[in-house]
Amino acid sequence: MPNRRARVPVALAALAVAAALAPVTAAGAAAQPAPARPNLVVIMADDLDVSGMSALPRTRELLGANGTTFSNSFVSYPLCCPSRATYLTGQYPHNHDVMGNSPPDGGYEQLRGDETVPVWLSRAGYRTTHIGKYLNGYGVNDPTEIPPGWGEWHGTVDPTTYRMWGYTINNNGVPRTYGRQDVEDPALYQTDVLRAFATDYVNRMAPQAAPFLLSFAPLAPHSEVGWASVNGDRNPRPAPRHRGAYGTAPLPTTPSFDEADVSDKPAQVRALPRIDAGSRAEITQDHRSRLESLLAVDEAVAAIVARLAAHGELANTVIVFTSDNGWLQGEHRIPRGKIFAYEESARVPLVLRGPGVPAGAVNAAFTSNVDLAATLVDAADATPGIPIDGRSLISLAQDPGQATGRHLLIETGPKPSGNPWYAAIRVGRYSYVEHSSGERELYDLVTDPYQLRSRHDDPALAAVRSALAARLATLRSCAGNTCG
Repeated sequence: MPNRRARVPVALAALAVAAALAPVTAAGAAAQPAPARPNLVVIMADDLDVSGMSALPRTRELLGANGTTFSNSFVSYPLCCPSRATYLTGQYPHNHDVMGNSPPDGGYEQLRGDETVPVWLSRAGYRTTHIGKYLNGYGVNDPTEIPPGWGEWHGTVDPTTYRMWGYTINNNGVPRTYGRQDVEDPALYQTDVLRAFATDYVNRMAPQAAPFLLSFAPLAPHSEVGWASVNGDRNPRPAPRHRGAYGTAPLPTTPSFDEADVSDKPAQVRALPRIDAGSRAEITQDHRSRLESLLAVDEAVAAIVARLAAHGELANTVIVFTSDNGWLQGEHRIPRGKIFAYEESARVPLVLRGPGVPAGAVNAAFTSNVDLAATLVDAADATPGIPIDGRSLISLAQDPGQATGRHLLIETGPKPSGNPWYAAIRVGRYSYVEHSSGERELYDLVTDPYQLRSRHDDPALAAVRSALAARLATLRSCAGNTCG
C-alpha cells in the first residue's frame, strides 16, 4: 500500500481541525464541513527532457511558481509504454510486467487494466477522463475500446497517435480521423484539438459537486512517425503559428556531447561513431522542432489552468506536470533516443501544484514516476486494489526529509524475449548500472555530473559498488513498502 502519512494535505487538515473546533453560532448551526476532495489533473508530455522546459514559460509560471518543482525526478524505465504503465499502476515495471513498447515484452495489451488509477478513483467517486496518447499499441486491435475506469475517453489510436495531422481519436467509443497527414490545417493540429477536449471537460465538470480526474497526454515533443524532416521541414511539426519561433536556437551541449573517450562505456556505446557536422545539423534541427512543438503544449496548460480558475476550482485542484521519459540529443555520442540509464534519458521534469503544496519551492528529494499513483490516491483518499511502490508527492513536498537516502530503481528487464537489458540504482551522488552483458557502470555525479568516467573498476569505490549492488538486487524484486 502507498505511504499514507499525508492522506490529507496539511493545509486542508488544518482547515478541517479549525472547523471542528469552531463554536456553534446559532441554534442547530454546525461548523463548516472540511473542504471537498480536490480535482486531479495529470499532464504528461512525451519524450520531454528537463532542458525542454525552457520552451514552457507559462507552465513554469502557472505551476512551478505556484507549486513545487522536484529537481531530482526520474522514471522507472525510460521508455514510453513501461513508463506510462508505471503512472497508471504505481508499480515498478518488474511488478506491472509491461517491459517494452510492443509484444511480447510489453505494449497496451500487456497491462492489467482492471487495477489502475482511473479504476481506483472511479470507485472513490471521481469522474475520470483521458485525453491524448495512452499506451503504445492502444487501438490497434480495437479502436473503439475504452480501457477500464475511464468515464470519458478521447484516446489517440495507434499508429496514428504519432501524427500531428491525420490522427484518429476514439471519442467515447466512436473513432474519428482529423485531417490528413500531408495537409497542415491549423484548426486540426493535434495538440490544439486535445486542448479543446480538455477545456470542454473542465467547463462541464467543474460546476458539479463530485471531483474529477483529467489525464491530458499530448504527443509533443515526440517525433512524428512516417514524416521525414526534409527540405528544412520540422519533425515534430509545430502548430503553424509557432513555426520558426526557435528557428535559430542553438543546440545546448554539455561536456558529454559527442563524448571523446567512451572506453569506459558498454560495448553498445563504444560502437557509436563520433558526431560529425551533418549529424550535428540534424540533431540541431530536431531540437528546434521539439521546442516549437512544445509551445502549443504550453498554451494548453495555460488554457486548462484558466478554465479551472474561471470556475473557482484552481485552489482545490492538484496538478501534476511531467514526462514519460527524457531524451538524449548527442550526449555520449547517442544522436537521439531514450531507454539508457544516463541522466538525460532517465531524469524528467516534475512540477506539482495544489492544496498543501509549497508555492515557488524547488525540492531536491529523489522522486520517481512510481510516486504519481501514490500522489493521486493520497489526494483522492482512494484505495488501490494492488500494492503500489511509490510515495505521495504531496507528503514529500511538505517534508523533503522523508526521501533522504532514498534509492530509486531504473530497469529494463530481464525480458522474456531475451533482449539485452539493464537494472540501475540512483541514490544521492551515485548512479550504478548492471547490464545483462555483465558490463557495469558507476558514476559519482558530484565529481562527474556529466557521466564522463565510469568508476566501476576503481578500487577507491569498491565498497560503494558492493553496497549499491546489494541494494539493487533487493530493489529488483521489491514490492510495496519494501521499495523504500
